Amino acid sequence: MKQRADMAQATEESIEIDTVIELVRQNLRLLAELVQRHEVGGRAIPVEGKTVRTPADVAGYLGPELADLAQEQLRVMLLDTKNRVLGTSLVYQGGLNSIVVRLADCFREAVRVNAAAILLVHNHPSQDPAPSSEDVRVTREVGQVGDLLGIDLLDHVIVGGREFVSLRERGLYRPGQYSCAGTGKKNAADDGPSWDVSNA
Repeated sequence: MKQRADMAQATEESIEIDTVIELVRQNLRLLAELVQRHEVGGRAIPVEGKTVRTPADVAGYLGPELADLAQEQLRVMLLDTKNRVLGTSLVYQGGLNSIVVRLADCFREAVRVNAAAILLVHNHPSQDPAPSSEDVRVTREVGQVGDLLGIDLLDHVIVGGREFVSLRERGLYRPGQYSCAGTGKKNAADDGPSWDVSNA
């Protein structure tokens, strides 16, 4: 009798272990899917082949995805000489109201795919797209690096809720303003991509 009771208990424990193992497997599959969707550096937004010429174009493509995020994300949109999108990569994901940007990360994919220009795009979870002094500083520094590399930074578009702001339209950024005279590097006024803003 005791042997049957022990076997019944062992069977129950085996069923419980099998159930736990199956639940762990399901959780691991879900976790792998979440990592694939949200992993920094491995994510590309499917906008390749589209043409962007204005801040509104950029906001139309990436705004819906960035508008309601709880954390700031910085994305870099890569363009060819005809303003066709070669790809978009997630460069950094920060906290509730700030991100730390490593300038080299803004150009890694651009160099790899031989992009002629880039656009910075990020969100403000506060829903207020007004650029901060840090946004202006980062834009200036990325522009300087782009001038050295010969890859134009055309603009920095900030999405806040359903609104957006272009630093270039606000007069807070102008491509090529940091390049050294006589370097022989191209700038946004050359045969590269064009960018239409109301106040540029």
